[in-house]
Amino acid sequence: MSPFVYFLLFLPLVVLVLGNDDDCMPIRCRNDGPIIRFPFRHTNRQPQHCGYPGFDLFCDNKNNTVLVLPFSVNVIVKKINYVSQRVFVFDQEKCFPKTLTHLNLSASPFRFLIKFLDDYTLFNCSDPPRRDLSIVVPCLGDSTCQFYAVDSKLSMESLPLTSCTKTYDFKSVPWKIFQENDFYLEWSEPACSVCEDKGKRCSSRKQLIEGFGSILAAIILAAFVYLYIRVRTYQENRTMIGKFLRDYKALKPSRFSYSDIKRITHQFNDKLGEGGYGIVYKGKLNNEIVVAVKVLNNSNGNGEEFVNEVSTIGRIHHVNIVRLLGFCADGFRRALVYEFLPNGSLEKSIFQAGSNRITLDWEKLKDIALGIAKGIKYLHEGCDQQILHFDIKPQNVLLDHNFNPKICDFGLAKLCSKEQSAVTMTAARGTMGYIAPEVLSRTFGRVSYKSDVYSFGMLLLEMVGGRKNEDRNVNNTSPVYFPQWIYNHINAEDNPMWAQIDEQGNSIARKLSIVGLWCIQWCLTNRPSMKDVVQMLEGEFNDLTMPPNPFPATTNSIDGRHYQTQMSIILEE
Repeated sequence: MSPFVYFLLFLPLVVLVLGNDDDCMPIRCRNDGPIIRFPFRHTNRQPQHCGYPGFDLFCDNKNNTVLVLPFSVNVIVKKINYVSQRVFVFDQEKCFPKTLTHLNLSASPFRFLIKFLDDYTLFNCSDPPRRDLSIVVPCLGDSTCQFYAVDSKLSMESLPLTSCTKTYDFKSVPWKIFQENDFYLEWSEPACSVCEDKGKRCSSRKQLIEGFGSILAAIILAAFVYLYIRVRTYQENRTMIGKFLRDYKALKPSRFSYSDIKRITHQFNDKLGEGGYGIVYKGKLNNEIVVAVKVLNNSNGNGEEFVNEVSTIGRIHHVNIVRLLGFCADGFRRALVYEFLPNGSLEKSIFQAGSNRITLDWEKLKDIALGIAKGIKYLHEGCDQQILHFDIKPQNVLLDHNFNPKICDFGLAKLCSKEQSAVTMTAARGTMGYIAPEVLSRTFGRVSYKSDVYSFGMLLLEMVGGRKNEDRNVNNTSPVYFPQWIYNHINAEDNPMWAQIDEQGNSIARKLSIVGLWCIQWCLTNRPSMKDVVQMLEGEFNDLTMPPNPFPATTNSIDGRHYQTQMSIILEE
């Protein structure tokens, strides 16, 4: 039986044996602070079994008790009533409407105590509305403008807003939230009010003991289902790979045995790196050619992805596509043998800090961007069938000794006819932060080659900033969505990024930024093809036009993190 199954079977017993009531003693952040006990727990001082999911608290540097709500929204807790199951909180920034743009209580065990909730629309107005049907939001305004919350059910005619701009829609919130900084939340699960009213206390340990029999039965059933699925999947993968290998004899990459792989890698002696699908080793063929060998992890391996990788990359010959020299399919052992690229992945060159980071000048960054674009263009247009990569990101771009880029990792690739305008997909594929909106939700359009264009745009913007797309702003004080920051500041004279670059580098950085912003347009028709992208990168900076704002439902006054929250919600639907 699999070790994973044994782990599932004995996990409840381990929890019961190791669980200690002393670990869950009530505590406070300070003497006048609320008591922290079940269903709440202190994340740094109490183990997980002391609390209920979604009831995490911690102490800040001022010894305030802080409640962690979904999407990293933190509020200060003043009181907790365990009998009525209510918690009194307030926003430490004293502007809860701003925090509200990131809050989604549907993913939380808490609800607003006020029963009458409405939908509101937030407007930014230079002049006040002519009719008193709105709620002033004082903490968002300044001397030049004021923010007003308006009941979304009202028509525009009933409240003329000629000097106002719509900024955000709030769903199911109490009206007092726009003018008051503190409010009550309540919870219904776990239902401990009856127990608390009798002077007793709930605990996860008691619930675990009472429900142990049913949990154990469910786990045993799940173990049998798991074993059945694993055996069936293994047999299907073997059949699929066997059929593929019989059809693949005429193609060029060599087939190696597992003993060959061990010899090539000198018994797996020189490890280059490790990823979700296996470990990469450095090796050498008989003809002294240095290679990189990716040994796939059997527990995470997938027959379809192995076939995808070999069949896709095995037929490609392009200067900007990594070359597959061979493969191994020896029983359940699988490996891929690539040409060795000494400068590693692009991620290490643009993100790695410290003395190990390789510094690339702007001319070289432009050449790398152009090479990647030509590689993707070849995948889309240069083969008999169109190849969609679906995982373009810095980790999947390798650099040779001259820092020429080569696209790798075709495990998620999909082949389709060039005449096919859209691709059918049963599930989203790719890496969050680089996945196009239409891949996550069909409401944004149909999946096509332009999904790779979006991923390339995100990669370009990360090359410009030398940072992940969610990073710190120029003052290092708050998280910001970096592509939106670029859009808002690309033409600003006081942009600190441009001030640190010489004139030639400045022109290249702006060019890469504008091309990247064109590529990440949510509207598919606004996104260029990779052929157009190559032309833009090869052309002059002055020939480029500024794209439309690619960030819907956001303004300068609302944090770009709302965009990422939207993307996470889409993925869950």
